Amino acid sequence: MFSTLTRVLVMFCCNSRKKKPSTMNTGRELSTELGYQKSASMITTEQVSCYLTNHPNFLEQYIMDNVEMEQIERWIIRKSKKGRKPSDFEKAARKTSLSRWKFCVHADKRKMLQSLTRKLQIKPSKDYVLWELANCISSAVNADGFRLFIVDKGDPNVLLLYPGEEHTQSSSAPHLQRMKKDISIALYVARTQQPVRLSRGKPDSRFSSEIMNELQNHAAHIQCQPIVESDGQLPAILELWRRESGGPFHEEDEEIASSYLVWGGIGLHYAQLYLNMNQQKTLNDFLLAVVKSIFQNMVSIDSLVIKIMNFAQKLVDADRASLFLVDSKNAELYATIFDVGVDAVDNSDEISFDSCVSESEELKLYTSREIRFPLGTGIAGHVASTGEILNIKDAYADPRFNRAVDQLTGYTTHTILCMPIFIRGSIIGVVQMVNKHKGNFTKNDEEAFETFAVYSGLALHHAKLYDKIRKSEQKYKVALDVLSYHNTCTEEEYRTTLAKGIPKEIAGIDDYYFNPFELKDFDKARHAMYMFNDLFGCNGFDQNCLLRFILTVRKNYRRVPYHNWTHGFSVANSMFCILKHSRGAFERNESLALFIGALCHDLDHRGKNNKFMLDTESPLAAIYSTSTMEHHHFNQTVTILQQEGHNIFSRLTNKDYKQILGLLKHCILATDLAAFFPNKSKLASIVKASEFSWNNLEHRRLLQAIAMTGSDLSASAKPWKIQKETVKVIFEEFYDQGDAERAAGRNPIPMMDRNRPEEQPASQVGFLTGICIPCYDLLYTLIPETKALLEMCKQNLEKWKKIDMEFAKQ
Repeated sequence: MFSTLTRVLVMFCCNSRKKKPSTMNTGRELSTELGYQKSASMITTEQVSCYLTNHPNFLEQYIMDNVEMEQIERWIIRKSKKGRKPSDFEKAARKTSLSRWKFCVHADKRKMLQSLTRKLQIKPSKDYVLWELANCISSAVNADGFRLFIVDKGDPNVLLLYPGEEHTQSSSAPHLQRMKKDISIALYVARTQQPVRLSRGKPDSRFSSEIMNELQNHAAHIQCQPIVESDGQLPAILELWRRESGGPFHEEDEEIASSYLVWGGIGLHYAQLYLNMNQQKTLNDFLLAVVKSIFQNMVSIDSLVIKIMNFAQKLVDADRASLFLVDSKNAELYATIFDVGVDAVDNSDEISFDSCVSESEELKLYTSREIRFPLGTGIAGHVASTGEILNIKDAYADPRFNRAVDQLTGYTTHTILCMPIFIRGSIIGVVQMVNKHKGNFTKNDEEAFETFAVYSGLALHHAKLYDKIRKSEQKYKVALDVLSYHNTCTEEEYRTTLAKGIPKEIAGIDDYYFNPFELKDFDKARHAMYMFNDLFGCNGFDQNCLLRFILTVRKNYRRVPYHNWTHGFSVANSMFCILKHSRGAFERNESLALFIGALCHDLDHRGKNNKFMLDTESPLAAIYSTSTMEHHHFNQTVTILQQEGHNIFSRLTNKDYKQILGLLKHCILATDLAAFFPNKSKLASIVKASEFSWNNLEHRRLLQAIAMTGSDLSASAKPWKIQKETVKVIFEEFYDQGDAERAAGRNPIPMMDRNRPEEQPASQVGFLTGICIPCYDLLYTLIPETKALLEMCKQNLEKWKKIDMEFAKQ
C-alpha cells in the first residue's frame, strides 16, 4: 500500500513530461532508475523512498512548485504528532502549538480570523470568544451546524449547552441551557479530552446503541472536539455535524479545527486577562466609592458600621451583614448595630452608593441595644480569636454555629462568610456575611472581601481616633473656657485701672535707663497704655479694648522669678525708646508688631528654657520642635487677641491685620537666642559690605530681629543697680531649673547649679561679651539713637570683669 506522499510523487513524476520542462529530465531519470515501463504500479515504495533520499533537491523543488500550502500544513501537523505517544499534558494541550499555527496561511482562514479579531475587540468576553471560535471552525470544515458545550465551574460532568445554529456567522450567542447529567458524546470528550469522530451506521464500542441512535436522529456525521486552554483547562466542547450530503469528517478536518484552536487558546487567554482586569476594575471602583463615602462623612462609629455593612452586602451579594468590634480588655465581641439588611435596594448593575449607606427606611435595624459575648463563641468569636477566614457552606452542619439567634428571629442561616478586620497586626473587629443570594460564597468573594476588610479596618481605626479627637476637642473647649475665665482680666480690675486713668505725661519713660522695678503691676499696665498711645495715637484704636488687652497680657505672665510681667513691661519700654528715638526707621505696621511683640514676647513662660522642654518631653516640645517657648508665646498672644473685647487690631483693614500678625510672629520668634546668631551674622555681613538698604524688606526684617533681641536683653544695658538686681532674679530662675534637672537625675550646667554661685560673674562676662555687646554694636551702627544701650552695656561688662577677677583671686 503506497503512502499518500508516494502516490502523489509518482503521479506527478509521470505527468511531469507533459507539464514542466524543468522537471522533464528528472522525471526520465526517475522512471529509468526505477524501471518504469507502462504503469506506476510496477514501482515499489522502497524504490521511491530510496530515490528521494538520494535526491533531496528534487523533492524540495517539486514540493515548492507543485504542492499547495494547505497540504504542506497538513503534512507538518501529521509529522509533528507521528511516532510518539503524547503525555497527559500534551493531551490536554493537544494541537495548540504555535509552531504549527504559524503555517496556517490559508487566505480564507486569515479573513475569518481577522473578522473574529475585530468582533472580539468589541466584546472580549470568554464565552463570546468560544462562540465566535466555534463559528469559524464550523465554517472552515464545512459543517452544516454545531453545538457548543460550556464546562460548568471546571467540572467535566456538568455541561451547559449553547444550541447550534444553521449558519456559522451568527451575530450573538444564545442563552445557556443546562445539560442533563447523562452519558453523551460531549460528556465523553469532556472527561477524556480526546476528539471523537462518528458516522451513522458505523458502531463505536465507546458508546452505547442508545447514543448511536441519538446520532442517527441528530446528524449523519459528528466530530466532537475539546477546546483546551494553554494551561490545560477545559472550558468547552465543540460538536460539529454534517448531513449525509456533507460526507464524513476526516483527520484533516480535525487538523483544521486544531489549527484554529491554537488561536482560540490565545484568544481565551487574553479574554480571561480582560475578564480579570475588568473584575479588578469593578472592585477598585467599588472600593474607591467605599473609601470616599466612609472618609468624607465620618460622623460616628455607629453610622460607619452601617456603611461598612451595607457596602459589604453589595460586594458579595449577601442577604445579611453583621459587624462586631473587639473589646481587648474584657476579651469580648460587642456591637450596638449587629444585624443589617437592605431588602429595598434593587439588584440592578448600577449601584447608588449614597442610597446604600443612607440611614433611611431601607435600613432594617434588628436591634439597637448593645450585645456582648466572649471571644471564641460562635463563628464570629472563633474568627476573632484565631484570625481565620471562614467560608461555611452549611451553617447548621458546623458545630461552631450558634443557632440561638435564628431561633429568636425566625431567620434561617445557610451560608456564612466571616472575616477578621486587622489594623497594625491586631484584630479590631469581625465582619460576617450571611446567605449569598445565589449559590455559595466563592473564592472571588473571599478575595474581594479581604481587600474590603483592609479599608474597613482603616475606617474603623480612624473613626475611633475621630471620636477621641472630638471628645478631646470638647474637653479642650471646656478647659479653654475655664482658663479664659481665670486668665482674663476681671471687670473689677478693668474698672479700677480705668478709674485711675491713663497718665498724660510720664517723666523718664522714654529713657533707656528707666527702672521698671519701681512701678506696681497695675501701674505698669497704665504706663504700657500710655506708651502705645504715644507711639500710635488714640484715634485708630478702641481704648477700652486696648486696656483689656494689656491687663489680660499682664495676667498671662506667670509668677516666675525673671520671665514675668515686669520683664515683659521692661522689654516693651526698651522697644518704646528705640521706636520713639528713631521715628521713621520702621513703618507703622512694623512698629505696631515690634511694640506688641515686645510686650507679649514671654507670655506664659514657665521659667525653663527650650532645652529643658525638649529634654523633659514637655507637651509644648511635642507641638513645637523648634523655638518651642517662642511659638507658644506667639500663640498665647493670638489667643488673647481672639477673646471678646481684646482685639486691638479690629479696626485695621484685613490686609494690615494679616501683615501685622505675620510681623508679630517674626518678632516674637526672633527672641529665641538660637535665632540671634544667624540673624546677626547675616546682618553684619550686609553692613560690612555697605549693602544695607532701608528699602529692602529682608534687610529691615533682620534689623527688626536684632531690635527685638536688644530689647529682650536690655537689663544688661540698665544702670549697675538695676543690672545687679536683674541678674539676681535671673539666676534664681536658673537655679530653679537646675534643681528640676537634678531631681530628674541630670546634672545641671554650672551656671544653673545653685551650689556654684562663683560661676555668676564669669557667666555674665561671657554673656555680655558674646551676645549683648555684638547685638548693641550692630544695632548702634544702623540706629545711632541706641548708643546709650551699647555704652551702659560696656560699663556693666567692666564691672563684671572686676568681680570675676576677685572671685579668681579667692
